[in-house]
Amino acid sequence: MITRKAYAKINLGLDVIGRRADGYHIVRMIMQSIDLSDELSFEKTEDGSITIMTSNAKIPTDHRNLIWKVAKQLQEAYDVKSGVIVSLKKYIPMAAGMAGGSTDAAATYHALNELWNLGLSRQEMCDLAVKLGADIPYCICGGTALSEGIGEELTFLRDMPSCHILIAKPAIDVSTAWAYQTLDSAPIKSHPDIDGMMKAIDEGNLTGITDRLANVLEPVTAGRYTIIEEIRQVMLANGALGSRMSGSGPTVFGIFENKNLAGAEHAVNELRSRGIAPDLVITKPI
Repeated sequence: MITRKAYAKINLGLDVIGRRADGYHIVRMIMQSIDLSDELSFEKTEDGSITIMTSNAKIPTDHRNLIWKVAKQLQEAYDVKSGVIVSLKKYIPMAAGMAGGSTDAAATYHALNELWNLGLSRQEMCDLAVKLGADIPYCICGGTALSEGIGEELTFLRDMPSCHILIAKPAIDVSTAWAYQTLDSAPIKSHPDIDGMMKAIDEGNLTGITDRLANVLEPVTAGRYTIIEEIRQVMLANGALGSRMSGSGPTVFGIFENKNLAGAEHAVNELRSRGIAPDLVITKPI
């Protein structure tokens, strides 16, 4: 039995700079893993079957699940005769722009590499992973990184300065495909300062980072769901240095200085009392 944590991510900066002929968007993103995770356990079997059990009935447990796809891919690529039983405890909100499915897939690569004695390097896992999802290579590695191309070109950066990060997800789900398709229908009015954010990260300048938080998908999703801006304003009113939507949404994060934990807690209480964000957690970058 092997257990793994699968850590969520947020996008400190998300820019789309083009689109390939195959439809994939070309991005420049600053990704940050946070201390909010799903928990997975893996048990080797000898019959070759892939079985997934989850704590959330909404999660498919068949070939639609990325965990299943990873296991099947590895079986076929390396002629693995063994099977696996995977138990997933889901804590990362679903359809939230936090790479919940991708990070579960990443944990599966790590676990099955060990469980099935495949001897794969991290780069070999990433090369396989990009075939299943553009965010998975980053999730295999984690930390603070510049993500380019379709998400598979990674440049690792200095650790983000210590801080508190408030995560708030409203009771709506957003389709990533819908968000990108809608983005394509109108020109991007303002692009994030990704280079300036990288410099601020290198300098350990937290306000330099928060001043540059930006996401080109936010106007798309927030334009349809006004609750996103409402959540942002609650965080900012309670002392967040900056607040943005993560990924395609609808999760909103706010960054608070360590000395202002009380502000983050006040924001949690206000959001809870308004009933606009049922999923709330104060966490940290990892």
